[in-house]
Amino acid sequence: MGKKQCDVPDVPCGNTVGLIGLDACITKSATPTSEKEVVARPIRAMKLSVCPLMFVTVNCKVPSESPKLVQGLKRLAMSDHVVLWSQVEPGTFTVAGVGELHLEICLKDLQEDFMDGVEVVVSSPPVVSFRETVRKSCDPVERKSRNKQIQCSLSVVARPLDENLVEAIEDGRLGPRTDHAVRSEILAKHGWDKDLGDKIWCFGPDAVGPNVIVNRCNIIQNLELAKKVIVAGFEMVAKEGALAKEKLHGICFEVHNVNIRADEAVRGTTAQLNEMVRTALIESQLAAKPRLLEPTYIVAIQCPKSALSTIYGILHQRNGSVYEEFVREGTMLHILKAYVPVYDSFGLSKAISAATSKLVTPQCIFGYWSDMCSDPFQANAPAGQMVLDIRKRKKMGRPSFQK
Repeated sequence: MGKKQCDVPDVPCGNTVGLIGLDACITKSATPTSEKEVVARPIRAMKLSVCPLMFVTVNCKVPSESPKLVQGLKRLAMSDHVVLWSQVEPGTFTVAGVGELHLEICLKDLQEDFMDGVEVVVSSPPVVSFRETVRKSCDPVERKSRNKQIQCSLSVVARPLDENLVEAIEDGRLGPRTDHAVRSEILAKHGWDKDLGDKIWCFGPDAVGPNVIVNRCNIIQNLELAKKVIVAGFEMVAKEGALAKEKLHGICFEVHNVNIRADEAVRGTTAQLNEMVRTALIESQLAAKPRLLEPTYIVAIQCPKSALSTIYGILHQRNGSVYEEFVREGTMLHILKAYVPVYDSFGLSKAISAATSKLVTPQCIFGYWSDMCSDPFQANAPAGQMVLDIRKRKKMGRPSFQK
């Protein structure tokens, strides 16, 4: 963005316009209108080709200046649509970005442009985000309210979503606001009954994520009440899965039986009902062969032939695998494309740059979520060790690893 602004009476189509004074109204994206009386909704949320994969923890050197940090983080998030931030505890916040370099730039901008001289301290090294999924359909899991005075029960099945269906959700082709006919058509292409399109209660997390909860019941008493309680529990679980409280990815929860009486719900607290739903969803996830997913970069490297062996060695040290190599037409430069786990990518750019006398710099973009291909219930397996590390960092305690 430029440092100076000037007012113009109008701007023809095909130009980029900067709107000033909307900081309090817009967080990421919006559809502005000049008509005060018109009921306007965003045309469509922006879909970015990248997503935040790692985060750091930040706080103010002087705790009393934390309100200024909140304002600074809000301004940073508005200046960069990829950045996400959240509060961990009073005075401590996380800032999430695409990678090491992106986080460095974001923290530099936060300190120099948005904090008005207040010193910010980075209190943790970059941490990689993971996802949780399942690999098979489980038997129905039934749970009842622990309060014997509340006669409520729920039966749930967890199963994996088709990868193409997950891609459709992430691309924005399928979601809560998708036209009914289009939704039914997309689902039918992936083996779903067309009438199930109307029975998807929610996408999650945040009503847009790549997980769904579907009503497979024939008849439900107090439908709206049951839906409200179940969707609330689903959103909680979609944000914090059973293995290590990482977000879920590609899971379909099917509600096969639900019994929530209106009078019982009034007598019982919402927290008790939400706990019943959450327990049923978590146990169905654990019964459906849960797996841990790690983010993987697509790394593009342009280099001379003399640097090939060095670069191959560096990629191998970081569990990378080259899937394409060719000579750029009209040049003597080789193009390498490789997959590298984000968790193993720390220092990759600096290592390649140093080994090639700064002649080569890799370009990293998010590729896909990769199955760690090991049992998270086995403490000595890579996925199991990662689950232990994440749980330790989140102060969740050590699991028993008993299925």
